[in-house]
Amino acid sequence: MYRFRVLALCVALAAGSAAIQAAGKGDVAKGKAVFEQCGVCHNPDNEEKKMGPGLKGLFKKDKMANGKKPTEANIRARIDEGGEGMPAYKDMLSDPEKDDLIAYLKTL
Repeated sequence: MYRFRVLALCVALAAGSAAIQAAGKGDVAKGKAVFEQCGVCHNPDNEEKKMGPGLKGLFKKDKMANGKKPTEANIRARIDEGGEGMPAYKDMLSDPEKDDLIAYLKTL
């Protein structure tokens, strides 16, 4: 019985560690640098539309311009696929760059 408890504890710690690591992926400073190319079309410090919508408070909004909830997955899909005048960045940005960009967008 003791071995089962130890095993269960180890599994729980490993799962918790992976969740914390996944939630904290991305470097905000690097994401800000990646955002420079986005800043041509998007305002980072207000909600006013440039060519695309302003992104201040993006993760706090009820929905994005496309009507979807601003989750990491939905924002990554928008970055990858583009749409409504926005180019697709799937092949232009690496996955770590997208992680960094999303980490930065969370700070707006």
